[in-house]
Formats: sequence, C-alpha cells, structure tokens
Amino acid sequence: MKSVQFYLSLLIFLLLITPASAADSSVPLTPEPLQLNTGLHPFDWVIIAFYAVSTIFLGWYFSRGQEDTSEYFVGNGQMNPFLIGVSLFATLLSTITYLSTPGEILGRGPVYLVKDLAMPFIFIIVGFVMLPVYMKQRVTSAYELLEEKLGLGIRLLGAIMFVVLRLIWMSLLVYLTAKAITTMLNVGEEWIPYIVLGTGSVAIIYTSLGGMRAVVITDLIQTILLFGGALLVIATISYHLGGFSWFPTEWDNNWDTQPFFSFDPSTRVTYVGTFLSILIWYVATSCGDQVSVQRFMSTKDAKAARKSLAVQLIVSVVVSLTLAMVGFALLGYFKEFPNQIPAGIDLKKDADKFFPHYIAYHLPVGISGCVVSAMFAAAMSSIDSGVNSITAVVMTDFLDRFGRTPKTERGHVLAARLLAFGIGTVVVLSSSVMGKIPGNITAVTNKTANLLTTPIFCLFFFALFVPFARPAGVLVGAILGTITAILIAFSGPIFVPGFTENDLDPISFQWIPIAAVTVNIISGCLVSYLIAKSEK
Repeated sequence: MKSVQFYLSLLIFLLLITPASAADSSVPLTPEPLQLNTGLHPFDWVIIAFYAVSTIFLGWYFSRGQEDTSEYFVGNGQMNPFLIGVSLFATLLSTITYLSTPGEILGRGPVYLVKDLAMPFIFIIVGFVMLPVYMKQRVTSAYELLEEKLGLGIRLLGAIMFVVLRLIWMSLLVYLTAKAITTMLNVGEEWIPYIVLGTGSVAIIYTSLGGMRAVVITDLIQTILLFGGALLVIATISYHLGGFSWFPTEWDNNWDTQPFFSFDPSTRVTYVGTFLSILIWYVATSCGDQVSVQRFMSTKDAKAARKSLAVQLIVSVVVSLTLAMVGFALLGYFKEFPNQIPAGIDLKKDADKFFPHYIAYHLPVGISGCVVSAMFAAAMSSIDSGVNSITAVVMTDFLDRFGRTPKTERGHVLAARLLAFGIGTVVVLSSSVMGKIPGNITAVTNKTANLLTTPIFCLFFFALFVPFARPAGVLVGAILGTITAILIAFSGPIFVPGFTENDLDPISFQWIPIAAVTVNIISGCLVSYLIAKSEK
C-alpha cells in the first residue's frame, strides 16, 4: 500500500518538475559529511544587518513621493502586474511555508505536493469568475464592496474579521521565525521575545514609511532571497552526497500513511483532502482577504490583475517544488549521516527543526547569512503586507467611514503611518501566546491563522453572487461557519479527554475550510431564502 502511495506522489511530482538525475563532474563521487559550524559566523550577521538596513532605506526612499493615501495604499492603481504577482506570492508564502514545507515533506511525506495540481483550477475560478466582478469597482478596502448590497453592519463585520485574522497570522509567523532563529543560535526559547522585537521592528519601520510601493519592491527582493536560499541548501547537500542520491525512490519509513481518500476524518492528510482544502483556501484568500484584493486593486484592470494572479501561482508552484526538494535532500542527508542529528532531536517528531539547524550549522559562512536573511525576508514580507492592509481597512472602513480622519491629505498619510506603526507593535506583543498551540507548523497554521479565511470569503460570495442574500442570513452563516472551523481545529482538546499534542485530532485540520465553507453557504442561503420569502 505504501509503495502505491509513494509512486502516486512521485508521479504527481514528475508531472510538475523533472529533477536532475546526474551529478556534475565536479562533485565528489562518494558521500562525505559536512563540517559542522559553531552557529552563525559574525560575517553572517553582517549580511543580515545589511539586509535589514537596506529595507529600511527603501521604506524611506518611497516615502518621499507620497502625497495622498491612494499612493500609500494602492500605488495609484497603476503598479506593474508582474511585481504585484510576486508580491502576492511573497505575502502568502511567509516563513510559515518556508519552514513548514521542508519539515512536512521530511517528517510526514510528499502528499503536500498535490496542492500544486489545484493551481490551474484556482486561476480559472479567481481569474475569470471573481476578478471581473471585483475590478469593476475601484476600492481601497475590499469591504467597501459589502456595504452596498448587505449594509454597513456586514461591511464592519468583514473588516473586523479580517483585522483579527491578519493579527493572528502575523503574530504566528513572527513567533515561528523567532523560534527557528533560536534553533540556529542554539539558545533557549526565552530569547524569542528579543528576536521577535528585532524582526518586527524592521518590518514595521519600512512598511509604515514606504506604503505599498515599498512593500512590493521588498517583496521582490525577499522572493529572490527565499528561492536562492532553498537552492543553496539543495546544492550543498547534492555536493556532499556525490549527486542526487537524496531523491527518494520509494516510500520512506519516516513518512506517514497518506491515502488517496479516507472516510476516517481523523486521517491527517489525504490526496483528495489536500487538493480541496488548498483550492478553497486559495480562492477564499484571493477573493476575501484585503491583502490580496488590495494588490489586485493596485493594477490597471481585470486583465492586469489576472496577469498578477498567474505570476503568483506560477512562482508558488516553482518555489513549492523547490522547498519540497529541500525536504527530500534534508531527509537523504541525515539518513546518510545520522551521527550529525543533534542530541534530543528526532527525525520525525522534530522535522520542522532540521531546516533551520542545517542552515546555521552546515552551510558555509556567508551562505548561512544569506539564507537566514531569506527567513527574515519571508517573515517581513507577510508583516509588511498585513500591516499595510490592516491600516487600509482601519482607515477606510472605520475612520474615513465615520469622518474621524484628518482633513488634509498629508495629515491622512501621517495618520496612516502612525496607525501602521501601532498595528505592528500589537503584533510583536501578541506573538508570545502562539507557542501554546500544539502541533507542527502546518497543523498550527491551519488551526489558528486560517480559521476566519472562509467565513470572510463567504461574505463576498453572498454580496456578489446570491441575489436573495439578507444581512441576517449572512450573519447566521458567518457565525455557524466560524464555529464549525473552531470545533474542527480544536476537536482534540474539546472532544477527547486527556488529549495531548502527540495524539491525532478526531477530525483532521485539512477539513477546516471544506466543512466551514459548506456550513456557511448552506445555512446563510437557507436563512436568507426564508427571510426573502417572508418579505414577499
């Protein structure tokens, strides 16, 4: 059975990319272990510091030409579709994906790669069904679209849910970045608050200064660093193993059983569940999350927005496959040299720790600094986008909507910058509670940051595609959909006495978006229909 699962995963992988099959003549013919470093070298820290200072300089540079909030939030709606697409990818990638993908592949198995097969369907649904409707109305905040059809209450509900979602998301990724850095530095988790403060401060400063243009340009730089860092890890492992022997040819005994489909809801991941959950999550995020909608609004029209979406999805597939190969390479390396596995770390239970450990202790001096910069880049790309988008929502849906903002445009921009700085400060302070959520990075992310993704999207679904939608029905759907997501995410602690983080949840996290969107739409449509019928 495991052989069938492996070859199905391998077939999916080969459909998407053809891995190199022969080593270069310059690599050693026999495997040899890497020389262990003592951690990050001072030169690595120089590279990291240079990157941080450079991003702050970019924020200052783009702040000079800002005369109004349209320029600050959406770059006057004339930004390059390619840059917007890369920025969309960098925002949704984050340190969470950068760390979780190699860890998931190494410790659980390759079924995660099924998500890449969903990308063409996502492009069709979002690009040709959703974007033409959205781009007809040029708005700063996506939630302005909700008021015309469903009233002010639903608009404010969507805005509040988005703010909560992004605050949780940013707090989680800052915490996970700091935790990875402690592994690299070989220090205790008591250092996490200080690392969080450093990472968050840089992102907050350049975002609050530079606005959308600074965010998009730094996202491009961060994507290059991310991709380059992953390639460097693959290259060094291939060199020291004498080629590409790390690429698996059978289902590894370190991996879980990952069936095509299972009627047992506790099965952690399946091919079908992964495909559906990623499809729903991407569509919901693209059409309901201000981070995505704001970037689409930064382009000229629906055609340009569709180009941005295509770039985002293509880059996502390329980097996803590269990070998967990082997971394969790490597994192959530590299987070949088990004596280099740190004491107290298990190849399966602690799979998320091997990528940051390898970066700090196995890469050459200088290269480690570049890859750590990539990790900081991933964190900051999501912080900058989240802070900028939350600021846009608070300014547009609350302050502007109720006439509470400064009268001049310069005062408006200054208020936006101060608000961005305050939001970033909240993220830094709230990140400390994220360590209490059990599970590996993939599970923790789905159990926290993704809880409100589908309920927010459903607000737009009702507003734009359900002609008989009523505010009360939409509210009922949002409440029931959110409750469904929470009950599934924490089904273990809620329904199983004595549940521990090593136990399987009664219902896997992969069913959160599938169940939540189903309950939300059915209940919302039913209540709205009954109200509309009673009105007649």
